[in-house]
Amino acid sequence: MHPDYRFCPRCATPLELRALDGRERQLCPACGFTHWNNPTPVVAALLQLGEEILLARNAAWPPRMFALITGFLERDESPEEGVAREVKEETNLDADRIELIGVYPFARKNELIIAYHVQASGEVRLSEELVDYRLVEPARLRPWRMGTGLAMADWMRRRGLEVEFMDLPQRPARDGGDAAGGHDNG
Repeated sequence: MHPDYRFCPRCATPLELRALDGRERQLCPACGFTHWNNPTPVVAALLQLGEEILLARNAAWPPRMFALITGFLERDESPEEGVAREVKEETNLDADRIELIGVYPFARKNELIIAYHVQASGEVRLSEELVDYRLVEPARLRPWRMGTGLAMADWMRRRGLEVEFMDLPQRPARDGGDAAGGHDNG
């Protein structure tokens, strides 16, 4: 069962696991509510500033863990508007050109990542969520094998760059948000 849905949001009856449409779903036996547990759409920016790629570190992540800029898609915005908004909110940069890389499942967090190559301009000023950033030459990027790391690898291959995957750094027990596709400066 999904840990956030133990009780029906309509009538507060405890939800039960039952088969529906060939899958096990959380259903309310009293009012019929179904928790579908659909994946959450997330936008990701492989952010290019000049000739380098900007990777950022979230305050909750280990010191050597840097990743793409990511965020949740807001209601009533297109994925392109969402990725431009996230770039502005997280880095203060303006998205000048936005090009879809691809769409990637991230099952561990039940997310669907819509990844873009974003060419940006401006002066970097990180939001309070981010504590550091690195500008990395595209050939030195080292993606990992999940989440936005797959988008980074696809982007690199399309440019004829060799892809060398790295292992995902170990996280503290507390989950610090999405971090996939990064660079370990060690």
